[in-house]
Amino acid sequence: MNVLLHTCCAPCSVACVSTLREEGISPTAFWYNPNIHPLKEYRARKQTLIEYAASIRMKVIMEDEYGLRDFIRGIYPNFENRCGYCYGVRLEAAAARAKERGFDAFSTTLLISPYQKHEQIRKIGEEMGKKYGVPFLYRDFRPYFREGQDRARELGLYMQKYCGCVFSEEERYAKKKRGD
Repeated sequence: MNVLLHTCCAPCSVACVSTLREEGISPTAFWYNPNIHPLKEYRARKQTLIEYAASIRMKVIMEDEYGLRDFIRGIYPNFENRCGYCYGVRLEAAAARAKERGFDAFSTTLLISPYQKHEQIRKIGEEMGKKYGVPFLYRDFRPYFREGQDRARELGLYMQKYCGCVFSEEERYAKKKRGD
């Protein structure tokens, strides 16, 4: 089975890719992350994925669009639903590309993070699968999160400290300032 795997970053892909390959599934990474801020962070994550994918012989489809302005327009004024918008825009792009390129299914590395809204990702993925006629391959990769992160560190991959959006970065620094 050939799966288009929306990939938020290389570290989150490590355990997802190995788990899928163990199942006999051939993932192709799909880079589309208009939420990532700042541009320097976007470029670092993209380059790390390109290098990692080459090292494990995984194809990558790039939709290289730094979309911060469109992302902000998409979440305004409902900033509290920013994650839902973010999941939706990325999973819709993944479903559309999977359909266009003849993949058997699509999925996302977002499913590995214990910090993401897992059920919301699943629901949106399934909706986009129906919309585009390509199955959403659901896997709960969260049990492999720490193992994948440890492996990413061993490989020397660039490790980010927040999901990518400006609001996540703000929350990270606000907690640090409060001492959380």
